[in-house]
Amino acid sequence: MERKTILPWEETERQILSPLAAFSADSRGRERPEEKSPYRTAYQRDRDRVLHCKSFRRLKHKTQVFLAPEGDHYRTRLTHTLEVAQIARTIARALRLNEDLTEAVALAHDLGHTPFGHAGERSLNGLMPDGFRHYEQSVRVVEKLENTGMGLNLTWEVRNGILCHTKGQTAATLEGQIVRWADRIAYVNHDMDDAIRAGVLREEDIPLEIHLNVGDCHTARIDTLVTAMIAGSGNTIAMDPEIEPYFLQLHDFMYANLYLNPKAKSEESKVDGIISRLFDYYRKNPDRLPDEYALIRERDGVEQAVCDYIAGMTDNFALQTYHELYVPRGWSVVL
Repeated sequence: MERKTILPWEETERQILSPLAAFSADSRGRERPEEKSPYRTAYQRDRDRVLHCKSFRRLKHKTQVFLAPEGDHYRTRLTHTLEVAQIARTIARALRLNEDLTEAVALAHDLGHTPFGHAGERSLNGLMPDGFRHYEQSVRVVEKLENTGMGLNLTWEVRNGILCHTKGQTAATLEGQIVRWADRIAYVNHDMDDAIRAGVLREEDIPLEIHLNVGDCHTARIDTLVTAMIAGSGNTIAMDPEIEPYFLQLHDFMYANLYLNPKAKSEESKVDGIISRLFDYYRKNPDRLPDEYALIRERDGVEQAVCDYIAGMTDNFALQTYHELYVPRGWSVVL
């Protein structure tokens, strides 16, 4: 039997990581085999590919919660992603799991998110015959859309973590499970921070039980929840049962007071019109799609190509495109 070549850092992983960690040398591999790097593990390469891809850069102009907020300090989909990665890495390091795999999944988990946040996702979900889910689109981005249709050729473990980061089946690796928890911890806390900044919530609106058991400020709450994840995890990733009920209470509080708050979501009713009209236009005029979507049209059909194009738009680009297609321009005399 041929012996598997182990790179120096892969051997170091064996020495320093928990036996429960996902070791780079044991990866199920990539869809297209590649030669190993002499100095980076497979998961390090995956993380780097995500950081350098176009979809990652576009996250800086995609909504997290507030549509087109006035101010420089509100979160975007990119800053959300970075906060998820930081929380996930902290937990992974404390548990001696694979930080590189954890970070690769965290950085890629929202690559398929639409413009206008979950409002855009709901719109595309209603337009596509089989629905639209951003976590499935994120996998599609790394498998079929990036790199001119060739994808990033990420390892199976990273793709599995992306797919399982929010709903449905549990990730196969503990590192993927960490990202699922880190995502929830991050958005509940930073969305609250943004809501307080926006005047939608006040710190004193938060139930006293949460203040006493989770924390009375942004930093304290994250510290409590990360500590609870470390304390509650073993063969599976879980939150300390003494803290989890208060986290769930906080989660429910945020849904009732922010995510379903008419004041915070007043502009979202306009998103359906923008997304649906863009979808209808490109479905009827597929030749107006950029050239890079020609392969997708042939391979997966016009509707899928239109969906991929719109899902990849930033908020500003979607608005600009809608304006160009549907808002009349002022007439002027050409001399």
